[in-house]
Amino acid sequence: MTPKEVAAEMNGGKPLFMLDVREPAEWVEGHVAGAKHIPLGQLLERLDELDPKQEMIVMCKSGGRSGLACELLSEKGYNVVNMTGGLSAWKDKDKLTRN
Repeated sequence: MTPKEVAAEMNGGKPLFMLDVREPAEWVEGHVAGAKHIPLGQLLERLDELDPKQEMIVMCKSGGRSGLACELLSEKGYNVVNMTGGLSAWKDKDKLTRN
């Protein structure tokens, strides 16, 4: 799923569960409003925070780490979709937030 497709679904009001696997410093620089943040290195120890039945859109900066996260989660039975291109390709800047 591309960033453009994710933004279109968000703008259409579709409820999405988004998982951001970037590092904390990247998260603070800006992230999609409403996304859950679990850095890739902590993913396996924090699986209890995720619902394996709920579709998750997994994102990172360019799509590499989120692809790896999707492989790890898929092997554990989670329903995942990689956001290809990552936040580097995100155009809908009004959906990004900082904290």
